[in-house]
Amino acid sequence: MLRVGLSSCGFELDEENFQQLLDAGIKDIEISLPLSQCQQLDYAKVGQLADTYGINLWSYHLPFGGVDVLDIASQDEALRVQTLKCWCDLIAKASAIGIKIFVVHPSSEPKAETPEERAGELAQAKKSLRTLADVAEACGGVIAVENLPRSCLGSRGDEMQQLLSADERLRMCFDTNHSLYDDLYDFAERLADKMITLHVSDYDFINERHWLPGEGKIDWPRLYDVLVRGGYSGVWLYEVGLKCPETIIRDRDLTAKDFARNASEIFGGRPLTVIGRQKENLGYWG
Repeated sequence: MLRVGLSSCGFELDEENFQQLLDAGIKDIEISLPLSQCQQLDYAKVGQLADTYGINLWSYHLPFGGVDVLDIASQDEALRVQTLKCWCDLIAKASAIGIKIFVVHPSSEPKAETPEERAGELAQAKKSLRTLADVAEACGGVIAVENLPRSCLGSRGDEMQQLLSADERLRMCFDTNHSLYDDLYDFAERLADKMITLHVSDYDFINERHWLPGEGKIDWPRLYDVLVRGGYSGVWLYEVGLKCPETIIRDRDLTAKDFARNASEIFGGRPLTVIGRQKENLGYWG
């Protein structure tokens, strides 16, 4: 069985939540925060809490935003360089508390659909990823490029392979609810050898939803088998908020123990405990 982890996109990095993670048997987390919080975070304090509670700081999700905020694929060279500077500064801060895996979005959105414009954006992204690979290696870490949905770069298997080809040191963060064009299981099998970390969540194959596995349409025994046969041995890391999103109905908030149970059921091939129910006539965004 894999170790179980949780993204901080769904909780505060405070003592109470570290205790709840420990009580649930979750030993790994990804730090994932908006840009302003990444810049204001007391990294030393988070490192001390992790040591105190025996929590491994598995990965760090570099912040992302719109096409005019953060974008390593931007054709605006000033914005691309500005994004790189921001991310390199944060990699240094995160690596100082022992983090080795840095998850990056290869673009923001919306992105161009014409072949010529998209080729230009891919070239910018690959140039940026080579720089980030250098910076991460100097800090003893590695860059994990995340597959993305919709018009973003990396939304299809061919594009992910192009992005990862920019540098042999690059690895992949596989987000299980981002495949909207390719068959999910084929996508996972095709790129399994490059995966170093996961963002685990469920969806309806229409748009990303970040639901708890069992609340959507993914065949979890099948996907888990594809990943394990492909050699994945990292953390089974959930990217699901504790609060109920607008796209689903739950009678209560999720807890750390819900994720531990969910992972145990998936690893053991048992029926999943379904907590939420999908809304009727759910649209693309909600």
